[in-house]
Amino acid sequence: MSEPLGRQSSKAELMKEILRGLREHGSVEEARRKFREVVGSADPHEVVAIEQQLLAEGVSVAELCQVCDLHSQVVQEVLPPQRPQFPAGHPAETFQRENQAILQLVEEIARQADSWLSVDNPEKEKAVCLTILEKLHQLFDVDKHYKRKEYCLFPYLERHGITGPSQVMWAKDDEIRQKLNLVSSQLAAACTHLDSVRKRELVGLVKEVLAHVVEMVNKEENILLPMAARILSEQEWEEIWQLAPQYGWCLVEPGNDYQPRKLAQQTTGTASNEAIQLPTGRLTYEQLLGIFRTLPVDLTFVDDNDRVAYFSDGAERIFDRNVAILGRKVQHCHPPKSIAVVEQILNDFRSGRRNVAEFWIQFRGKFVHIRYFAVRDEKGRYLGTLEVTQDISRIRTLEGERRLLQYDV
Repeated sequence: MSEPLGRQSSKAELMKEILRGLREHGSVEEARRKFREVVGSADPHEVVAIEQQLLAEGVSVAELCQVCDLHSQVVQEVLPPQRPQFPAGHPAETFQRENQAILQLVEEIARQADSWLSVDNPEKEKAVCLTILEKLHQLFDVDKHYKRKEYCLFPYLERHGITGPSQVMWAKDDEIRQKLNLVSSQLAAACTHLDSVRKRELVGLVKEVLAHVVEMVNKEENILLPMAARILSEQEWEEIWQLAPQYGWCLVEPGNDYQPRKLAQQTTGTASNEAIQLPTGRLTYEQLLGIFRTLPVDLTFVDDNDRVAYFSDGAERIFDRNVAILGRKVQHCHPPKSIAVVEQILNDFRSGRRNVAEFWIQFRGKFVHIRYFAVRDEKGRYLGTLEVTQDISRIRTLEGERRLLQYDV
């Protein structure tokens, strides 16, 4: 239970004193000591209430953001672990599993960055630099995690009067996005021309953004999700579950144990029974899905914002795909050395300079034909790019002809 209002106000006053001290003196250790007094006996809901009180009294979001990471660190130190349990696939459980995958990826990037400092061979330096860059591009998946939090979870908390996290944490999310963009662009530019000073500077930038990512995980795990678990109703979690897929998944796929029965039945019934009227015919959802799964090609569609919106899931895909890729920037689905070409294709399609790009490669014993098509509406407006991939090994061996009447009975 929260403390009496007077004691909570005292903690809010102490928080303001911490903010003033950081502004005037910048003493992090003193701030850490005082933070322990603020949150030592507070539950997650009360910590958020104090933040909201400060915002209502005129403390700016920018000022709270300045101490957000320090606050999170102290909360992690002094409060007992807060990890409510949910069935696999519950929106909160998906956030939790994504956070664990984020931490694992952060550890891998940090190891690669440390090893980079000890490499002095130019070829190896470039190889490690490209590996770090590729891993950072995987970390860009946090954007989907943050968007689901911002557009699905925050609105429901705000219905209960919880507005602090949506202001402070959203600002921190944007800061992380900006820092990831900055460090990845600097790494990409520096991979081929490095000196020891520049390399140490870049490693420092990498470590800085990783620290911000970890602090956001801590704040979600120790404050946001426990508070949401206590406040939100089961119906609200069901509605969040229904909204979440449009924003995609971060690094992992959601589990299947949690599936709200009422919403699942409504969704399945609508999708299965209603036909879609097209210019040249009508298809039900099941027919359309069956056609995509039967086509002898793999399809991937990237929308006009360069985000992966759809892929077909036939029985024998050439390139592996999973739903965690949905919503991801297509540039981050390719090795760093290929990004410039991907950008060029998209720019050519968007500008109307080209409508098709074609490639063929040897892959796992197959001869693979890859084509990219600009998708446009009737007025020529760019809607996105369709990737069509096909194993044409057998097709290349065909000779002569085989007519319909030669079909084997």
